[in-house]
Amino acid sequence: MEFKQLRSFIEVVHRGGFTQAGKTLHISQSAVSKQVAQLEHSLGTPLLDRIGSQVRLTAAGHVVLQRAEAMLRLQTELLSELDDLNQLTRGELRMGLPQLGGDTLFAGLFAEYRRRYPNVSIQLLEGGSRNIEQAILAGELDVGGSLLPTDPAFAWQAFCDEPLDALLPVDHPLAQRGQIGLEELADTPFLMYQRSFVLNDRLLQACQQVGFTPRESGRSGQADFLVALVAAGQGVVLLPSVVARGLERPGVVRLTLRAPEFLRWDIAFIWRQGAYLSKAALAWLALLREYPISRAVP
Repeated sequence: MEFKQLRSFIEVVHRGGFTQAGKTLHISQSAVSKQVAQLEHSLGTPLLDRIGSQVRLTAAGHVVLQRAEAMLRLQTELLSELDDLNQLTRGELRMGLPQLGGDTLFAGLFAEYRRRYPNVSIQLLEGGSRNIEQAILAGELDVGGSLLPTDPAFAWQAFCDEPLDALLPVDHPLAQRGQIGLEELADTPFLMYQRSFVLNDRLLQACQQVGFTPRESGRSGQADFLVALVAAGQGVVLLPSVVARGLERPGVVRLTLRAPEFLRWDIAFIWRQGAYLSKAALAWLALLREYPISRAVP
């Protein structure tokens, strides 16, 4: 039994077939099939039911899949520990960044990290909190930026805790207010985030707490596009203050929002509880502590 056989088996299951697994692994479909067959032979039991072009796990396959994923995670941690012996002269940082506000908060930090550790390769995933949490639990990421987690499966380091501002079209009846209560927006369409953004859940909960369900007029994970829709008169968007300040433009006004206290953008960098953190990941966390939110871009 070899690691490459386990990796091929895992990819066949995750990708739904041998052809797609081969594309992911950059080897031929026949090579993937051969490696899985060798694994089954060495274990003495079939792991997959092959039904045409479809595959389905056998009972033994379910057991092997769980153990194989754990073994590959251990292999990754072993290689990371060995990389550490070289004092970051090589290594890898697998990191997730929030899609919302990533350019505002992390472009400068990313550049500074690359300056300090030019030989560390970086794999980036951008997305909502749910996507990043799932990738960390699956062992695909070392650390990631997410709204403060409540799941004890994660350890975390705080990064920022921002209130939300309301961005309205300049001709909105409430646009001349210095600040606005969330309940005053009950009749205004809301521009929402993608469903992988936990911030959506907080927004819905906050609106319901003050007595209404928001009427949705669109969704996006791109803050600049949402603000462009506001300028076009499509509704209101709530953005973290640090992000909203950089996106003000003609046709849009930014108001301080009065809302339930839990409606905040409290970003932390999270990792799997008990997981080994490479020096590359620890160096990123140390860099964040050097630059609090007010100085997030060096």
